[in-house]
Amino acid sequence: MDYNKLIDHTNLKQDAQEADIIKLCDEAKEHHFASVCVNPNYVSLCKERLADSDVKVCTVIGFPLGQTTTTAKIDETKDAIFEGADEIDMVINVSWIKDKRYDKVLYEIQRLKRYCHDRILKVILETCLLSDEEIVKACEIAKKAGADFVKTSTGFSKGGATVHAVELMRKTVGSDMGVKASGGIKTKEDMVKMVEAGASRIGTSSGVELVK
Repeated sequence: MDYNKLIDHTNLKQDAQEADIIKLCDEAKEHHFASVCVNPNYVSLCKERLADSDVKVCTVIGFPLGQTTTTAKIDETKDAIFEGADEIDMVINVSWIKDKRYDKVLYEIQRLKRYCHDRILKVILETCLLSDEEIVKACEIAKKAGADFVKTSTGFSKGGATVHAVELMRKTVGSDMGVKASGGIKTKEDMVKMVEAGASRIGTSSGVELVK
């Protein structure tokens, strides 16, 4: 398997500098990763740096807490697309899942997908904060809303991807939707376990080490 094609090569650090992002892009081109995943501020730089490659530009919306308003997330999404983003990783409002405000979760994902058009939309669940039942419900809602992927984690909460969560997500969404494992994937062994559990995309800041 070409594991490199599954990797979203990621740098979402608060103190990431321009040189760090340029290095990220160059590594992604060298290793033919699926995408680079960066904060919105760096989308245009990445788009320019990756113009002569098939590496996509992915960015994050409502990151990392998911607690901004739906309108704010829409505005972020529209701006990211204007700047050149190919893929959008949005964070759901975990509180709405906890409060069973499923209508609000569905509406928000639907609205963002509408503005994404044919661009890929991934829905970050933050599985470390959810029960199994809540993970299943969030996956069902994301699929109903037309999202392209469900994603485990931001990497900024109290836990990252687990084999159990990935297996549960894959079982829930079936074979016709993507599952992205992210957060704490530092070794090739970690990556293989996630793929075997059902992940079709891997979010990691250790992409180069994973494909050595």
